Amino acid sequence: KVIQMANTMTSIMPKILARGLLALREQAIMPRVVNLDYSSEAAQKGDTIDVPIPSALTVSAVSPSNTPPAPQDSSPSKVQISLNNWYEANFHMTDKEMVEVDRNEAFVPMQMSEAVKALSNKINTSVHEQYAGVYGYAGTAATTPFSSNVSQATDARKVLNQQLCPRTDRRMILDFDAEAAALALDAFNNVNEVGGTGPKIEGEIGRKFGFDLYTDDAVVTHTAGGSGTPLVNKSGNYAAGASSVVVDGMTGANGFVVGDIVSFAGHGQTYAVTSAPTASGGAQTIGIAPALQAAVNDNAAITVRASHVVNLGFHRDAFALAMRPLQGATQGDGYGSQIVSMTDPQTGLSLRLEVSRQHKQVQYSLDALWGVKLIRPELAVRIAG
Repeated sequence: KVIQMANTMTSIMPKILARGLLALREQAIMPRVVNLDYSSEAAQKGDTIDVPIPSALTVSAVSPSNTPPAPQDSSPSKVQISLNNWYEANFHMTDKEMVEVDRNEAFVPMQMSEAVKALSNKINTSVHEQYAGVYGYAGTAATTPFSSNVSQATDARKVLNQQLCPRTDRRMILDFDAEAAALALDAFNNVNEVGGTGPKIEGEIGRKFGFDLYTDDAVVTHTAGGSGTPLVNKSGNYAAGASSVVVDGMTGANGFVVGDIVSFAGHGQTYAVTSAPTASGGAQTIGIAPALQAAVNDNAAITVRASHVVNLGFHRDAFALAMRPLQGATQGDGYGSQIVSMTDPQTGLSLRLEVSRQHKQVQYSLDALWGVKLIRPELAVRIAG
């Protein structure tokens, strides 16, 4: 019997890719809970996606008249997301495993599972790494949230409310320590019984305090910079609206790092350091976000939050993930490889599978292309641990 390898692969590859997408759907936490509405057309690395950001509007009293009022000006902005993440994971599959894929809908070869896991971890981490611009802050650095009470959840909710975050579509992502501490509390220990009518998926805990709770092993840790006793260095003061501040009182060359959380004596707003310090005459200039919410005087003390685990509370629109399907067609690339792309209709996650014959073996390569960005930092808060 002659085996037509090309025809066999053409029929099996969509099944392999569908299994991979199903596994990715189950394992990828952050891509399922952020805004993934920008993922329809095929693209290549380096392309950009424009994400519109609405502007605030006000209401006005209605006064009937024969002359209609001028429409209210609005200035919606946009944020560009670069598709700069292109990663692959390679594996091999035996002839026996190929037969199992073709015959058994639930069969996922171990190496393919590992490949999907590797890609899932990379996608997850890329979303978490966008935390640096999140300036909302709750909890205490180096103290596991929910160790004794639920104040971190209520404080995070308060911060989001103050930042005018919509009450719907809020999520909370915890590391394993915070999850374990939360589930030991009476307010959380029945959380697995809470939620919608849909089936539970890996990493989903339930809903409490207005958040859908998840646990994720990709939660990152921010290592704070700076040392000494930082003070504002300004003749007179900084007026509200300033987006950079000159700081002195630092020890040696150790300055702030992007992602540090600082606050200024005189008001309680927390700020994220958005640009690396530039030295000038012993002083350092740092960019901050948001812009100063109140005036800050010369020599005002600056409090720096210590290194902390960055658990997150956020609205789905705080982060945008653009995951585009790479070009692919089952007829191959003209060099003997078979290529197929597929997008999961439920999550929008996209993968491409390329199969190429090597010396006495067949290589399978799963790759994905995506871009991610924190587009609305006011819709997120750190829950420090």
